[in-house]
Amino acid sequence: MNALLIVGAGGFARETAQAVRDAGDATLLGHLDDNRALHGTDVDGVPVLGGTDLVHDLPDALVVICVGNPRDYGARARLARRLGLPEDRYATVVHPSAAVSATSRIGPGSVLLAHCALTAAVHVGAHVAVMPHTVLTHDDVVEDYVTVAAGVRLGGGVRLGTGSYVGSGALVREGTTVGAWSQIGMGSTVLGDVPPGEIWVGSPARRLREAAAPALDELALQAMGGRIA
Repeated sequence: MNALLIVGAGGFARETAQAVRDAGDATLLGHLDDNRALHGTDVDGVPVLGGTDLVHDLPDALVVICVGNPRDYGARARLARRLGLPEDRYATVVHPSAAVSATSRIGPGSVLLAHCALTAAVHVGAHVAVMPHTVLTHDDVVEDYVTVAAGVRLGGGVRLGTGSYVGSGALVREGTTVGAWSQIGMGSTVLGDVPPGEIWVGSPARRLREAAAPALDELALQAMGGRIA
């Protein structure tokens, strides 16, 4: 069985740890978190071993980065860039209750939590968080560092741009694109394309304001076409 380290010790990290336990196909070594107050403690019975740079001291362990929230949904991208690990160090975590079609692909470092569904020819990139009870339908493309919150439904042929965040219960119409680093509010209904770097809310969803660029580095700016929100 592969040894696994979870970077982060918050809610998403705890959910991922439970998915790893439920799957039973990896040995969970513990959490790594830069909050020194957590070092030497345990979270839901899983030890917090130390800071995130410990990944370099445990080269045989696979890693999954489980940080970020609606206020800072660029955290995974920044941390992955800082750690600089090769792609083959990253695990992919899929809860055993997830329904993933044989024609779908999931990138390294991504997490699919309980009862999500990928129906046909769905492409999920690297370091993507797919929360419980989401439905990704045929030919959807979810680019790197995206967060798809609980209960989201994507129509066929949707593209979620790099680092975008789709809030709980949102619906996205078929063939629609959500631009890089944009955020869709919870419960929103997206009926048309959303430009990069914007917050859209409501039903139908409308532009609220520019998003605070969540990861002001070359990776984020490239995904946004060089634009700083």
